[in-house]
Amino acid sequence: MELLQSMRLFARLAELGSFTKAAESLEIGRPQVTRYIQELEKSLGVRLFQRTTRKVALTAEGELFYQRVQEILAAISAATTMFDRTGATLVGRLRVDIPTAFAQMEFIKCLKEFTDTFPGINMVLGVTDRAVDLVGEGIDCALRIGDLPDSTLIARPIAMATMVTCAAPEYLNAHGRPETLEDLVAHRGVNFLSGQSNRTLPWHFLVQGQDRTFVSSTAITVTESNAYVQCGVSGFGIIQAPGITVAEHLDSGALVEILESCRPAPRPVSLLYPSRTHLAPQVQVFIEWLQARFPQLHTAWLDRQDE
Repeated sequence: MELLQSMRLFARLAELGSFTKAAESLEIGRPQVTRYIQELEKSLGVRLFQRTTRKVALTAEGELFYQRVQEILAAISAATTMFDRTGATLVGRLRVDIPTAFAQMEFIKCLKEFTDTFPGINMVLGVTDRAVDLVGEGIDCALRIGDLPDSTLIARPIAMATMVTCAAPEYLNAHGRPETLEDLVAHRGVNFLSGQSNRTLPWHFLVQGQDRTFVSSTAITVTESNAYVQCGVSGFGIIQAPGITVAEHLDSGALVEILESCRPAPRPVSLLYPSRTHLAPQVQVFIEWLQARFPQLHTAWLDRQDE
């Protein structure tokens, strides 16, 4: 078992490139990671990592060993779960990152269903609108809305999110209801500063099959999705957001959809995970679960994305 543990530690260290991050990811002490790696190198008679004050990188021998370790760990995982996919034998840590827009009751209940079904999986949930480094931060998979930058990550589409332009009745009563895109020039909006590009995101509208963009005169600029929606509810100005994030406010009348005939094209909702040959069983089962379960949330605002 010690050799198996050493292989798992080795693989995590190879992926994260940091003793500290590997220790945090596996929830053990850093000295324990160091000891296991030193003993593994001694038993193999080769140096697996080049260590500097800033970086830990695989040696040529380490690269060869990493390839074999991946195959061995994948085979062990397959063997230990081959008879039971109900969750009784699935154990391990699963780190997931979601955008702030999805940190709401219905989606959190969906995650609870997953942990109830797979009680041996310890989920660590991160919530952020910024771009995250999945490998560097030890994140197993992330949920994101919109077009994605080119990267080595695998992006699995799971739904299409309907976009809604809306405003509070208080704002519309004071400033009038825009009926055309040209009317927007006389209005103020809440702008959203992208955590990926650090630029204001333009609004999009679909007119006769063509995408048209518009950047409003700003009442306020925010960097977090919930604050963005709350500024719209509070009457700062017009907002444009995925329908799933404003559904409860549209239902209650706190927000009113405008320019419905010019709704923008739906935006993709994707699951991102590192491009690895073999996914850990808890990551694979979570991806399958969410792909099946996600489109059932707020069905009026999400469409299933078939691969």
